[in-house]
Amino acid sequence: MATSADDFKQALQLWASGVAIVTTQSEQYGVRGMTVTAFSSVSAQPPQILVCINQSADTGENINASGLFAVNILNANQQDDSNNFSGGNNQEQRFANAHWEMGQFGTPLLTDSIMSLECKVVEKVAAGTHWVIIAEVQAAISRTGEPLLYYRGAYRQLNDA
Repeated sequence: MATSADDFKQALQLWASGVAIVTTQSEQYGVRGMTVTAFSSVSAQPPQILVCINQSADTGENINASGLFAVNILNANQQDDSNNFSGGNNQEQRFANAHWEMGQFGTPLLTDSIMSLECKVVEKVAAGTHWVIIAEVQAAISRTGEPLLYYRGAYRQLNDA
């Protein structure tokens, strides 16, 4: 018997993670983006990552349409961007409130993030309420700054103690 959803969520709050925003663009839907909690590296050769996107999210529809997306890892000063892309605002407002530019592979890149990866979808697997999307990294951009972290339902920052 599987654990309850509440127990599962409570346990996962103990996993500290960076905060990522997935962005994408297609001719059909324009620019789309959302804050995600499930992002991971998969392989160094070839360079692959995975993200998990709720099947009902319009950002996922856009990834299906274009086959491309970017993962933007937020810096410690981007709590507003995380909140902006996590709901409430429509897609037009999300991008109007963020600093971004189009990447070389046609994906929106958040220019204040500490890292952006432009990715091409390799495989998509249904898992419960989400899609697990595995992608090959086409370009990696690293910038300066400290990461924004999320732990026990709150934003955190690194402490050099």
